[in-house]
Amino acid sequence: MNTSYSWYQQLIKPSWAPPSWLFGPVWSVLYAIIIFSFGTVFYKVFKKELPVFVLIPFILNLIFNLSFTYFQFTLQNNYLAAIDILLVLGTLIWALIIIYPYVKWVALVNIPYLLWVMFATVLQLTVTYLNR
Repeated sequence: MNTSYSWYQQLIKPSWAPPSWLFGPVWSVLYAIIIFSFGTVFYKVFKKELPVFVLIPFILNLIFNLSFTYFQFTLQNNYLAAIDILLVLGTLIWALIIIYPYVKWVALVNIPYLLWVMFATVLQLTVTYLNR
């Protein structure tokens, strides 16, 4: 991890990029929201209170979210990370739209996650462009 940390530190980043120490606390809060709200969706599908198809964007979002760190820091590939973060954003929007008619609070509680992913998408696309 130390090698990937130094690699990331050496990348050209925009002046508005947040400090590295901020990512851990932000993601800790967001993962708590994700676990609680996504877990509720999985539970309600398991209990047959929601149709199974509702799970698709939630599952895809988790896969893409967890893949980002691998693409960015293990592979050190900004292009794959940029594609991945776009998929995180797309599946999150899809998930929030699909769940809203069934369980509104799940969509609403994920607004901070959505805002952060929107910011992270712009940041990643900018970093990818600056380091092409």
